[in-house]
Amino acid sequence: MQLWNKYSKEELVMKLREAGHQFVTVSFYQYAKIADPQLFRDHLYLNWSKLDIVGRTYVAKEGINAQISVPVEHFEQFRDELYQIEFLNGIRLNIAVEESTEFPFLKLKVKVRSKILADGLNDETFDVTNKGKHLTAEEFNQLTDDPETILIDFRNHYESEVGHFKGAILPDVDTFRDSLPYIEEKFLKGNEDKNVVMYCTGGIRCEKASAWFKHRGFRNVHQLEGGIIKYANDIREKDLENKFIGTNFVFDERRGERISDDVIACCHQCGEPFDKHTNCVNDACHLLFIQCDNCHEKYEGCCSENCQHTIHLPLEEQMQLRKGLNNSNRIFRKGRSESLVYKKNTEDINA
Repeated sequence: MQLWNKYSKEELVMKLREAGHQFVTVSFYQYAKIADPQLFRDHLYLNWSKLDIVGRTYVAKEGINAQISVPVEHFEQFRDELYQIEFLNGIRLNIAVEESTEFPFLKLKVKVRSKILADGLNDETFDVTNKGKHLTAEEFNQLTDDPETILIDFRNHYESEVGHFKGAILPDVDTFRDSLPYIEEKFLKGNEDKNVVMYCTGGIRCEKASAWFKHRGFRNVHQLEGGIIKYANDIREKDLENKFIGTNFVFDERRGERISDDVIACCHQCGEPFDKHTNCVNDACHLLFIQCDNCHEKYEGCCSENCQHTIHLPLEEQMQLRKGLNNSNRIFRKGRSESLVYKKNTEDINA
């Protein structure tokens, strides 16, 4: 059986529409010792392909990190088979707060990586399983009511820009590996005895960060169990106070889940209140940025007039412009570009 996708985007959309599945989007992670990540990866790909599962999963010697969409009619079988894997038995499955009418994922990708979460750490004495205390939604609300508690958002700048918890420190970082030394030096140094509470989208970044800061000598380290996703589901089910304002950025085609009615971000091109991310339609760009509906129409889904000009060039010329370029994450920093007129002007003023 084929162990990778061989269809184009258009073919994938057509196949999904023909299948007619209703999907439930779930995410989960687990730090564990996997002796043969490639063998485990192939096992997952074969089993999940049979269930028409789509999504993105990373496997490494340190564990697994998955964000996938499962057909509703196959969900119980998927869960039962997953729980048959010893280190995943009973693993918490974070169910998406909102489902999209479109497909959150188009294909199944299961990749082997050196780590399930790139951290830039090379300390062999670091034990990632010696994690901080997990907090329920109730415990999180109670502990963050204390003005002496240090609450830190462990996501990247473009994620916290559209939504975050009230009173949280929002580090201006591009990647998780940037955040660990930056947060320790700027916000935590000298506060080894204070309550430190951290949160992220689904918990995987905080799991590693909490273990790291315990390793670094911080004594009262806590993390929000299941991240923002579980918190949003719990407050609705238990009728708790919602301390999250705005939208939770997610890494699939939806780009975000609305947690509160607040719109705290603005269009990067005109400054109008808006909080939905998109990718520039120019295939030589694909910059991730916030674009309101009016600017989407004005710029035809592009981040700049230059990209707008490019998409109208003959395909051969566009291909020449893309020649030799790697994926967009290596060309542009997400949400940061000289071409984003309003965003750039705002950053210049605040610099």
